[in-house]
Amino acid sequence: MAAQFPEIRPSHRALIERSHLFFVATAAPEGRVNLSPKGRDSLRVLGPNRVIWFNLTGSGNETAGHLLKSPRMTLMWCAFDGDPLILRLFGKARAVHPGDADWETLAGHFAPDPAIRQIFELDVEMAQSSCGTAVPLMDYHSDRDQLQKWAEAKGPKGLHAYRERKNQTTIDGYPTGLKQAAP
Repeated sequence: MAAQFPEIRPSHRALIERSHLFFVATAAPEGRVNLSPKGRDSLRVLGPNRVIWFNLTGSGNETAGHLLKSPRMTLMWCAFDGDPLILRLFGKARAVHPGDADWETLAGHFAPDPAIRQIFELDVEMAQSSCGTAVPLMDYHSDRDQLQKWAEAKGPKGLHAYRERKNQTTIDGYPTGLKQAAP
């Protein structure tokens, strides 16, 4: 049975903090819905209604583009071990880029990583839990390191050029608002 809450409860936070994987969903008013898996140690709960997570350079930048059209975001976790549970956080989000006034403060919550492209801040309006009894039990093996190695090999100039080429618009052609300092 699903239950809604006005904030992240301690039991919700426990699931978030032990999870190695979460999913983010966004959608502009028109076009495709984006649903992406996210891993690594990339998310922090800063309060009962505030979450930040860093976004790594990738082949697209759908989340940022969607937020410029509509700030809606949903984050989801599944318990793959222990008691079954699915948790969703619904709210309004924004992208924070290097050079923005609060970049340094937010980035300070994470270890440096050359692949970080932006940080997303979610103001949580509602948390929803549901049973999760159909979610399989799974074992965590390790994080992948290919993206970090790729980013290190590209270097600042190579990452800048890649983001200019691949991350300025969504697959539906919406601008992503990506801001980059010159390397």
